Amino acid sequence: MTFQRQATSRTAARPATGSGFLFVLATLACVAGLVATYYYFVQTTTGQFIDESALVEAVELHGPAGKATTKFLDLLPTVSLVMAAVVVLFVTVIRKHWAEAGIAVAACIGANIATQVLKDLLPTRPDKGVITLELNSLPSGHTTLAASAAAAVFLMASPRWRPMAGFVGGTFAIASGVSTLINQWHRPADVVAAFLLVGAFMIPAGWLIIRRGSWNAWDGFGGHIGSARIWLTLPVGIGLASAAVALYSLARIAPSPWQETSTTHYFWAGISLIVIAGYLATVATTSLFAYAARRRVPARR
Repeated sequence: MTFQRQATSRTAARPATGSGFLFVLATLACVAGLVATYYYFVQTTTGQFIDESALVEAVELHGPAGKATTKFLDLLPTVSLVMAAVVVLFVTVIRKHWAEAGIAVAACIGANIATQVLKDLLPTRPDKGVITLELNSLPSGHTTLAASAAAAVFLMASPRWRPMAGFVGGTFAIASGVSTLINQWHRPADVVAAFLLVGAFMIPAGWLIIRRGSWNAWDGFGGHIGSARIWLTLPVGIGLASAAVALYSLARIAPSPWQETSTTHYFWAGISLIVIAGYLATVATTSLFAYAARRRVPARR
């Protein structure tokens, strides 16, 4: 008796046509965003005032939330390193992707080194009439560590698992950034800068990994629980809700007959900025890698 059965093609799947240009564009956008974030929130009076106000108003909510986030931040380095190490080693050993693991880890280390170098090289905050500490705190080291560890997991995940890995990792990085603001360790701009810096390192690393084509094929969105469309719609929905919170908070303190004296409006606007930036990066990166991945072609044998 003869029969035919479907077998998944194991041939290398090169990135989709034109994806290389998109990866370059995304990397340049991260660099440009990092420069713009530094210039506006550090070098301008308005940016300094907004950033510092969010940090100062965090005192109002520090209480129980502060205790919880302090514990989370104390555990963050260990959690980040263990999370990344377990996933990267598991994928590397199971699939023998040693070169890909080396690229992901090198990019992760590079992002964290660059964060510390920028902290030392960037000039202190200039006096713009805003009462603030002069030392440079941009980018946030804790956020860089969390975001780069999550990005390493994302890069080592197969295409069908990347959408879920992107959402979970993005949420983890956002939580770390929000925690640093609640604890008054960092301003919102420090967190956003960390997201952008990680993107500038991890996106090129991702391109090098998928160019190897060893596991760059999938069935598209909806073909697997890890690639369900909910992993894109959730961050989009949360991002839009955060944008509404930011608009409301800023509208309440904008010059108008209904203007209020801010007690927590800048804080909530700062939280919203972190959430919007984090999930925007999540959706954009997931979409970019999804476009670059090839559709799996069943092979008959």
